Order: sequence, then C-alpha cells, then structure tokens
Amino acid sequence: MNPLSLILFGDARKALAKEALERFAAFVQGKARILANCMESSCSLDMLKQADYAVVFGGDGTLLSAARQLCQSKIPVIGVNVGKLGFLAEFSIEELLEQFDRIASGQVVIEERMVLQCSLHRRGQPIFSSTAVNDVVITAGAPFRMIEFQVTIEGQPLAGCIGDGVIVSTPTGSTAYNLSAGGPILAANLSAIVLTPICPHSLSFRPIVIPANRRIEIALLRVNQQSSLLLDGQPQSQLELEDRIRIQKHEGRFLVVNNPLRTQWDTLAFKLHWAGKPRYTSVGPNEPAKDGKSTSE
Repeated sequence: MNPLSLILFGDARKALAKEALERFAAFVQGKARILANCMESSCSLDMLKQADYAVVFGGDGTLLSAARQLCQSKIPVIGVNVGKLGFLAEFSIEELLEQFDRIASGQVVIEERMVLQCSLHRRGQPIFSSTAVNDVVITAGAPFRMIEFQVTIEGQPLAGCIGDGVIVSTPTGSTAYNLSAGGPILAANLSAIVLTPICPHSLSFRPIVIPANRRIEIALLRVNQQSSLLLDGQPQSQLELEDRIRIQKHEGRFLVVNNPLRTQWDTLAFKLHWAGKPRYTSVGPNEPAKDGKSTSE
C-alpha cells in the first residue's frame, strides 16, 4: 500500500503555524509523503490532484483561502486550528495526530460543502470572476450613505432594497457574517443560498433561503465612492453605478474531513455559545434576590 500523499497549507512565518507544521511533518515521516506547502510555493491543479488530502494549518481565513484553490481538485481538506476561533478548522494538532491512522485508512466522514461562483459585469462586460466558500458581500463603503440595489432570481425580480448592502451566503458561511446580520443558521451540508440584507431601510425585507440551483443577479442603482464587493471577507473590487453582480452555485465542491470527536452543533454551542442557558441566580424560588424582588415575580 502506497503511503498517503499530502498537500500542506500553512504560513511558517507565524509561530503557532510553524510549530504545528514542524510537529506534523515529524510525526508523518515514514507514514505519508508531503508534496508541498502551497503557501510557500505555487501549487498547480495537477499537483493538487496528486494528493490524497490537504492539511491546512491556521485559522478560518487560511482555510477559506485554501478551499478556493481546492474546490476544483476534489481533495478532502483537514483543517487544523492554530488561530483564534477556528470554526471551520475542526481539528487541533493533538486531535489530528490521534486520528491520523484512522484518516490514513479511510475511516473518515467527508462532507461536501457548496461553493459560490461570483462575477462582476460593468457596461455589459465581465471584469471579474472568482469563487467564495463563505459569502459574497456587497457593502456600502465610504462615505457610508445607504446604497440601493435590485435583486433578481432566475431573471425574475425579487426585491429592491435600500440599505448598507447584502450578504449572499452558502450554508458553510451561514454562521459567519450572515449570522451576525440576523440571518439563519443552515446545516453545513445543505444545498441552498441565503440572502440577508445589511441594515435594510425596511423592516419587511427579511433574510430568504433559496435553492442552490437558482442564479442571482444584483443590479446597483445607487452606490458610494467606496462601495465594494467582498468574497469571504476579502475586498475584490470597488463598485460603480449600474454594475451587475451575478452569483450561482459553483460546479466544484469543498470537501471537509469531519472531526469524529465533535459535530457542527457542538462547535456552535462551544465556540459561539449558541442556545446557551440563561444565567440564573443561585437563590431559591421564593427568596429575595439581590435587588430585593422575589425570583418568582
């Protein structure tokens, strides 16, 4: 049986990532072949396709950057958190070393996550195209006046909106900016798209979930000097009046190796404190609380 072939993603200039990279490289000697660290040298699609797994050392930003490169290679991704939150990077370095033999023998659950394809069109011509794993965001920018846009789905007008922008999110990205803006949490392996307005000038414009096979177009009717298009939190282009942003499901997939020691819901509860219990006082039901009121009131 041939040893595993691995592609690494990790910034060795960062102390924690460097330590994890060196520890992992020493551990897999004789067990796996490391082809390259794609954050230190460029990795072609042909090289990526030679790997059995990609191992990403960093925070969620590093993992998202790697995922955009890997979504067409069909290489499963093992995310190792050496950042702060690490919501997408499911493994610690200790957990990866502990689970490595199971991974090497194929005893893993690999989850498919959808990816978005986004293109920007100006005066009828495409000027930008890329992918997003978490979200596509149109943001008002300086001088921070409200912008106006029209949303169309499959050529049918959905709604016009005046506000600070809009978030178009994958299920993976539903726990990122979308959640902070009041959008719903989706199971990460769903095939769906969430549209969440950012501070709309209308209480009736609420988030909406649509099937992933629908094509979305957003036409800009009023913009600011610094209105921008962001993909996975990274600025891509400043926007101009009458620009059109077209978004649809990408043909590729982001394949994630699940950590068997936890679920998506464990991560929500532990790292985002989702559905946490109220902080009750320690006094009895009929005893006065510190403010002098009965806890039964």
